[in-house]
Amino acid sequence: MTNLDTFIRLGGVLHLGILIASALVPGALEWKKELQQLRPLSRQLIWVHGVFIVLTIVGMGVISLIAPVELASGTLLARAVCGFVAIFWLARLGVQFFVFDATPFLTQPHLKIGYHALTVVFFVLVVIYGYAAFAPRDHL
Repeated sequence: MTNLDTFIRLGGVLHLGILIASALVPGALEWKKELQQLRPLSRQLIWVHGVFIVLTIVGMGVISLIAPVELASGTLLARAVCGFVAIFWLARLGVQFFVFDATPFLTQPHLKIGYHALTVVFFVLVVIYGYAAFAPRDHL
């Protein structure tokens, strides 16, 4: 087992941890009330997209936990998967910094801490999987 294997396992755990925060979002943002203002198809699309994002995060986490050695191997497939994961979370960070304005919802200390902790987790995932995808072969 290499250090990279260990970091990829950590990435798997972090992915599954993100799901805890994801489960809290609908309540924190009062989706039941907010989404009632939409037509049924628009409301359904939001829920379906949310479910697919959750499934993607579950997949990234589970693959990282069951195949960390393979993901750290430096093969083309391993680099492609890790590159996808890194780009996914880099894009999510971009949305966090340049699209979302969560300020109106960060009204309590635990919400601020959770929001900033997730930002750190997203960054850590970019570093772990970015390194696995793009590091020179002799460093893997």
